[in-house]
Amino acid sequence: MTIRLRDLAACFEGVIPSIIATAAPDGTPNISYLSHVVLVDDERVALSNQFFSKTAANVRTNPAAAVLIVDPRDGGQYRLDVTFEQTMDSGWLFEEMAVQLQATSAQIGMGEVMRLRGVDVYQVRAVHAVPSPMPGQELSSREAGLQLMAAAAVARRVSQATDVDSIIDAVLEGLREAFTFSHAMLLLKDPGGERLVTLGSRGYERSGIGSEVLVGEGIIGMAASKRRPVRVSDMSRIRRFNSAVRASSDEENRTRTIALPGMPDAMSQVALPMVAHGVLRGVLFLESSARLAFTKEDEAALAVVAMQAAAALALAEAEAGEGLAKAPSAANKHKVAGRQFRVVHHAYDDSIFIDNEYLVKGVPGRLLMHLLRIHLREGRVEFTNREIRLSEELRLPDIKDNLETRLLLLRRRLEEKAAPVQLLRIGRGRVRLEVAGPAVLEEATG
Repeated sequence: MTIRLRDLAACFEGVIPSIIATAAPDGTPNISYLSHVVLVDDERVALSNQFFSKTAANVRTNPAAAVLIVDPRDGGQYRLDVTFEQTMDSGWLFEEMAVQLQATSAQIGMGEVMRLRGVDVYQVRAVHAVPSPMPGQELSSREAGLQLMAAAAVARRVSQATDVDSIIDAVLEGLREAFTFSHAMLLLKDPGGERLVTLGSRGYERSGIGSEVLVGEGIIGMAASKRRPVRVSDMSRIRRFNSAVRASSDEENRTRTIALPGMPDAMSQVALPMVAHGVLRGVLFLESSARLAFTKEDEAALAVVAMQAAAALALAEAEAGEGLAKAPSAANKHKVAGRQFRVVHHAYDDSIFIDNEYLVKGVPGRLLMHLLRIHLREGRVEFTNREIRLSEELRLPDIKDNLETRLLLLRRRLEEKAAPVQLLRIGRGRVRLEVAGPAVLEEATG
């Protein structure tokens, strides 16, 4: 039976290094390990070319070579008889391999060293199964088309969501139910463009709401900076991103930094950029404790979900800014009974501590102080997005400054911390403060 390259997709996931054998013009053999072998189509494969090497010199004079690839699921080995075709230093294939190499190399501190010089494309003349003394095992694979059906199911959920909050939940719940992927997070780009902020997660001990990733940092940041999916199928070969970070309240209080959630035993990860109208909105990230958990087909389906989510979020943000809202009135005034709580504001980074517990910093911190000041001054508990946007005190740089997203981050952090003040969305363009007792506001001096 003829073996097709497409049937050997697992061999090209980079879990087990491949080997290439070449020969010099005088017949002297040379064997090298390969960091990346990529399936181009049923007739071609591509090999990463990072360094000037004996292999590169050999194939320029003697283009015939042999490549050994290994199926990580059952150890099956296959020899590809190949002929060197061309070297590419640009184009979609080069960009895809460069991003993958840079993302994984950055995990072990070699992002600047392991730069892709070129992609060597080889024509595959024949595929041979290497005989093994051990019988092969039957391998089950997902039925073709299931990923498309799962993506459609998530898209239906998202299409019914009407605000940023419900869109994020629709995406994450859809991934869990339709794809059965249990560990996922959704990060949105900060308006400054340098960071991604976690707005929702599923499957982790701590939600990590408010945790940040620099654009360009690790798998998540690389997907954002290059606007391309990044997928790793065996994390045991590289340093796990952020695996040493321990999330705790004491750590948050000390560093004013919220730890990114993560699986300590993650083996597979995939990050999908969320782009709408040519603008990066964020990144959808999934991981699993199983090797080869995400296939190429999964990646394609998840990329569709990420784009659908980006478009929905862009629309929801725009509509939230345009929505009509009733002006606050005296009827909103409330007297508060209950235990007094202390809110400390540090002006230099707008960080907020409630009863000595770190909450949030930046614009969300300014938002909370602004709302609490008005509440204490006027007794009001209801506010409109419009009045918040127009406030000179808040110093919002732009009327489209992702206010809905910032309010959502604040709302979810207050909820996660079970704070004595909560922020509720009570309608389009309207929010409400719920306070469990009198707030005492303080400006930190140090």
